[in-house]
Order: sequence, then structure tokens, then C-alpha cells
Amino acid sequence: MRVILMTGKGGVGKTSVAAATGLRCAELGYKTLVLSTDPAHSLADSFDLELNHDPRLVRSNLWGAELDALRELEDNWGAVKRYITQVLQARGLDGVQAEELAILPGMDEIFGLVRMKRHYDENEYDVLIIDSAPTGTALRLLSLPEVSGWYMRRFYKPLQQMSVALRPLVEPLFKPIAGFSLPDKEVMEAPYEFYQQIEALEKVLTDNAQTSVRLVTNPEKMVIKESLRAHAYLSLYNVATDLVIANRIIPSEVTDPFFQRWKENQQQYREEIHENFRPLPVKEVPLYSEEMCGLDALERLKETLYASEDPTQVYYKESTIRVVQNQNQYSLELYLPGVPKDHIQLSKTGDELNVRIGNHRRNLVLPQALAALQPSGAKMEDDYLKIQFAAGAVRA
Repeated sequence: MRVILMTGKGGVGKTSVAAATGLRCAELGYKTLVLSTDPAHSLADSFDLELNHDPRLVRSNLWGAELDALRELEDNWGAVKRYITQVLQARGLDGVQAEELAILPGMDEIFGLVRMKRHYDENEYDVLIIDSAPTGTALRLLSLPEVSGWYMRRFYKPLQQMSVALRPLVEPLFKPIAGFSLPDKEVMEAPYEFYQQIEALEKVLTDNAQTSVRLVTNPEKMVIKESLRAHAYLSLYNVATDLVIANRIIPSEVTDPFFQRWKENQQQYREEIHENFRPLPVKEVPLYSEEMCGLDALERLKETLYASEDPTQVYYKESTIRVVQNQNQYSLELYLPGVPKDHIQLSKTGDELNVRIGNHRRNLVLPQALAALQPSGAKMEDDYLKIQFAAGAVRA
């Protein structure tokens, strides 16, 4: 299955691009599902028809769906939700309040991943296009496999084993005092089952022959800055970007003096987009005289974007992480485009290298050849952070 994730700053037009990409894929004969995981859904508005949690046929070979986090919660997390509700009710909350608070923050992001994994396993579609949340939320979603793995390895598995062993002994004393039971085996196993699904999906997300992110941006300073940061953070998570789409370019035939300053600024920012994202290919889409709503409008956008091209192709194959050996020295190279070296913090704990850029952090489990060594230096070169590991260094 080909997986394409559309992301960008809120309001740049990524939903329209996702919908138009779906139209072209379906036109070429691919069974295509466009799935919105954005909590503020607008895919139905783009297609101008009703959509819900279950895929609905839009036209031949094309289906659309909008993720219902509450439905996914009940289907996949029902035992845990019921237990949390029981605990909250025992603490004095009424039924409605307890049920609402049982939905933990960030659950919609987790269920977006679980839904992707389910479609991948079922293999019912040839192409899965994800109309994802705005950039920041999408990056948190993509970092979930690694973050959840860190907590599972260090905290959850030991806690789970201890809980299963102690529950028969402690339960008779605990329930009369607390007013609720200790979590049973079904409740304790649900988070780990979730983690296993997310961990398996990570292999799909980081396979750049199968999964690509496409960044939708506008020729505006703040939007470009966020898109550049997103590109760097995606590389940090080893998720490849293969295309940048610069949307809402004022056409040359617009000659009204009111737009002259806008056009001059856009020309400058268009040059910056091509320069700053090089060698990624950039497609430009004009600002249309009508809103992109309905299949007729999306057809025009589809023609502009792809003409006779196949959107499922990999437009550019990024190599985001690589290990280079030079005699007795090793270098771990991370593709972090546009990130100054002084914005990067590195530390090593055991066999993990901790890389922090702003408020995004990744714990890289090092290959065996590097795990026993200590970093001996780092430099930025050609958008790669090159971290040297000297032979003979003492393990942390």
C-alpha cells in the first residue's frame, strides 16, 4: 500500500490538495482512501458531501472518511475507558463528567495511527492518503511510536507484571477502601497491545519507498518558517518528505495595483521556497478565483497539480539517517535541513543518543557498532548533522 501524508500549517490548503490527489489516484485505477485525522475535519466540505467514520464511496475507486476518535475509543479502548470512568465515579464525579474525562488528551492522535495500521493490515486499498492535523499535531503523531516505546520499555511492562502478580492479594483490601477495583488483566494489556500496533506502524512510516510526507505551504514568511521546521523534525523521526506544494500563488494575469505588493512579496518567498527546500521538488498552485469546494473545483486543482503524472510515484527519495564507517571511526549522519548547529543538543545515555531540536526530542537506539562508543564531535555539513564516534571511547 502506498501511504501519502499531507501536512502543513493550518489553513494552507492541505485538505484540498489531499482530496485532489485522491481524485487523480482513483482516475488512474488505484483503489484510494482519503482519510482525515484532523480533529477539525474539513474533508467532507472539500468533497461537498457527507462523510463519517466509515469509508464512503465518493466516485469510482475513491473513498473518503473522517476519523471519529470517540468511535475508535469505544472499539479499541473500551475496557480502559470503562475502568477510568469507574475510578472517577468513585472519586465523586457524575456519569457524564466521568465519561468525558476518561478520554485522555492526545487520544485522537493515537487513534489516527491505529486507524492507519488497520487499513494497512487489511490491504483493501492501493493508496491511503492522510489529510493530517496541522503541522505541530502531526509531528506529535509521528513521534508517538518512539515516545510510547520509551515508556513501555522503562515503566509500563514492569508495572504490568507487578499488577498482575499482586492483584489477587491486594484486591480484597483495596476495593472496600478505595471504592473501585484494581485494573484487571484486560485493562492492563490494552495499552501494550496499542503500543505493539504503533510500533509495527513505525516500520511503515519510516519506509521511504512506501510512505512519503508532502508539505503544503504558502508564500508567506511564517508559513515557510513552520514548513522548514516541519521538514527538519520529520527527518529527525526518519520520515521522508518527497514533495513541497506551494499553494495560492497570485497569477501573473492579475494586474490590479492592489495586489502588486502582494505579488512582489510572493515572488521573493517563492524563490526562498525553491532555495530552502532544495533538492526537494516544488510544485506551485495558483490562487483560484473560486474556493476549492466540490468535485468540479477539485478536478481543476488535480489537473494543475499532476496533469498526466502519477501521484503515487516517489518524487524524491530522502536518506534521513545513515551510518558511515571510515577505517576505525564511525559517523552517524542525520538529515536536518535548515537547522543551525547551535539549535541542536546532543547527549548519550547507555545505547541511546538523545537529539533535541527546540521542543522536539528523539531517542535514537544506536547500532551495536556505535553503542559502545562516545561521540567525539559533531558538525553540520550539506544539511546533515554528522556525529563522529571515536574508536576506543569508553561506554557511558
